Amino acid sequence: MDMSFYWLVLGVLAVWRVTHLLTAESGPWDVFLRLRKVANAGFWGTLLGCFYCLSLWVAAPPAYLLGKRWKERLLLWLAFSGAAILLERSTSREQEIPPAAFAEDEEGENNVLRQQ
Repeated sequence: MDMSFYWLVLGVLAVWRVTHLLTAESGPWDVFLRLRKVANAGFWGTLLGCFYCLSLWVAAPPAYLLGKRWKERLLLWLAFSGAAILLERSTSREQEIPPAAFAEDEEGENNVLRQQ
């Protein structure tokens, strides 16, 4: 029996909801806000601060439960995470996605340009 569209949509919405709850909401009695503060640094703090990263972890259990074979589970895992990310980006209040941070090396001697 193939997975119905209903379960696909339900999986996407569940992954988005749980990921959004953990990364961006305070929760009842500020429990998720406190959780993020406790996990401030290190692996857990980074994970709870990144919607994209956390969505991969949250998508794994439903993908495993809803998929029948390993190939289907792998594709569901990526699809659930990707769809949750698209949903987050389309519902986010931020207008512009921040650019990736990088550092440029300071320029030393520039031997390419001709000097007069």
